[in-house]
Amino acid sequence: MAAQKINEAHEHIAKAEKCLKTSMSKWKPDYDGAASEMAKAAVAFKNAKQFEQAKDAYLKEAEYHTENKALFHAAKAYEQAGMMLKDMKKMPEAIQLIEKASIMYVENGTSGTAGIALDRAGKLIEPIDLEKAVDLYQKAASVFENEDRLREAAELLGKASRLLVRLRRLDEAAVSLQKEKNMYKEIENYPTCFKKTIAQVLVHLHRGDFVAADKCVRESYSLPGFSGSEDCVSMETLLAAFDEQDEDKLSRVCNSPLLKYMDNDVSVSPSFSVTCNIQSIT
Repeated sequence: MAAQKINEAHEHIAKAEKCLKTSMSKWKPDYDGAASEMAKAAVAFKNAKQFEQAKDAYLKEAEYHTENKALFHAAKAYEQAGMMLKDMKKMPEAIQLIEKASIMYVENGTSGTAGIALDRAGKLIEPIDLEKAVDLYQKAASVFENEDRLREAAELLGKASRLLVRLRRLDEAAVSLQKEKNMYKEIENYPTCFKKTIAQVLVHLHRGDFVAADKCVRESYSLPGFSGSEDCVSMETLLAAFDEQDEDKLSRVCNSPLLKYMDNDVSVSPSFSVTCNIQSIT
């Protein structure tokens, strides 16, 4: 079966090369035909588990689409080449090709597809490189924000915020959370704004900035439904416990269901042995 597919792939490559030849009656290479044949060759190699050759075929397909000024199809081929590298466990190289594809999607005017590709790349690299995943999620968020697709942008910023907390880049996490919260406010998703306020408070307290934490709660009073809500009362109690240096009260708040079952553990303050959880931003 594998040998048959490999032979089939080479037949398509021969046809692609034929498409590129010129003659007295054919002045220009048939890049569209060549790209189509290389795509078929890539699939055949892929089915034969010959990922290196499949990757090379996809790169040739991308090259021919680019010559034909078919940027969307070129970008798709680069993405597919990246996925072959992923199957070969060459993740950094795979991400480079997906990023290249995303740039071509934007140039083609299909920014939404670029954002989806960058999100996919972030998910692929996250288990092995958190720093790069943050960069990719932020780029994806920026693409969607430029398209006024704020819900998608906020969700991607959330992924970046979560990883920034895990990396203990808390100053950047605070900025990311504020931007994310502003987007949810703009699309009038107020309950999610409440949860982002909790995340902000915990991040600021972990940074040792009580004033910033208190400011986040005060600014949230303007959000419809926040005052008097469980989220509001919990944060007011938490801040009061810090202000009063009341470890028992702090422990009760941190062990309440609202905070206890959140993801991504983070110590609230070095002055307390209590651990709270930070809102999962995904």
